[in-house]
Amino acid sequence: MTAADLIAALVIAVGLLGILVPILPGSILVVAAILGWAVAEGGATAWTVFAVATALVVAGTVVKYVVPGRRLEVAGIPATTQWVGVGVGVVGFFVVPVVGLFLGFVLGIYLAELARVGSAQAWPSTVHSLRAVGLSIVIELVAALAATWVWVYGVVVT
Repeated sequence: MTAADLIAALVIAVGLLGILVPILPGSILVVAAILGWAVAEGGATAWTVFAVATALVVAGTVVKYVVPGRRLEVAGIPATTQWVGVGVGVVGFFVVPVVGLFLGFVLGIYLAELARVGSAQAWPSTVHSLRAVGLSIVIELVAALAATWVWVYGVVVT
């Protein structure tokens, strides 16, 4: 195992963690690590691994927005609710380190839905939105893990 392999593995691990704890741009780190490895390794196999891994992450990114978005649309939850959640989450990130992003996101969605549909439906809408976000994270993680396995295969064969 070369230094490029070890550095790429470390950055990929940080990227995968960044998907689970959305503070770091996880998928971007995974692709960047594989790109760095491909540059260091060189050759057709390394570049093919990079192309396949990137295609998997791009496909996962598309699916991560389309599928949860459709579920929210079917449930009648507007995109503005999600944007309020994101905005309050960003503020929460600075007010309460580490957990503030999540707490602010939940609070923002709840408050937006409280204003939109009233107290009886605000919490069920919030739970539905959180499930959509969870599904989005799972989709992104699966795509990044698939890219990681392609990279592992590339390390083994080169």
